[in-house]
Amino acid sequence: MTRNDLDDLIAQGENTRLEFKRSLSSAYRIARTLAAFANTSGGVILIGIADSGKIVGVPSESREIYKLEDATDKLVDPALTISYEVLTPDGRTVLVVRVNESEEKPHYVIDEAGKRTIYVRAKDKSMPTNKLIITKETANVHELLKSPTTRTLIQHLRKNEYVTAEKFAKLINISEYRAGKLLRELTGQGLLLMIDKPRPVRYALKLAE
Repeated sequence: MTRNDLDDLIAQGENTRLEFKRSLSSAYRIARTLAAFANTSGGVILIGIADSGKIVGVPSESREIYKLEDATDKLVDPALTISYEVLTPDGRTVLVVRVNESEEKPHYVIDEAGKRTIYVRAKDKSMPTNKLIITKETANVHELLKSPTTRTLIQHLRKNEYVTAEKFAKLINISEYRAGKLLRELTGQGLLLMIDKPRPVRYALKLAE
């Protein structure tokens, strides 16, 4: 990756497939982000970048890599394979970590108490959920957009982190039961992610743009 590539990536800001980390506070915390990317659409973590997008660098490249490997090998089940490269823009060390969408999902994160939780990526956050609906084929957005109802939903989710059946029902003026059924169908088609922890059940846009 060149310096221009890095600058272009930073300019995007944090999103469904990109996260900034000044440094890694613990293997447990980064395990959530790694698993969330693997369970959703994949992504990139830039370590040594402040939330504002400023390049701050990390003091120890090996320390960050140790935490990453601890997370992928011991705290995510099944274990994750990631790739990373080291950049030194302006003499500061930045790690570029790439996580592919996994074919072995769901991946569980094991916390300090040994509890196992699934995480998914909704906009720029890693969210816990009790269930991951696996789809064999990704939704064809162009086909789905032929429906005014789906267009309305996607427009709403581009501006908001998630939607509930109650909110969606009011948005398109149908019953909450029908709204919930439609949201579950779109989840099954791979367009949405279901987040059911904590209640109420929420749905977020899965497809990366």
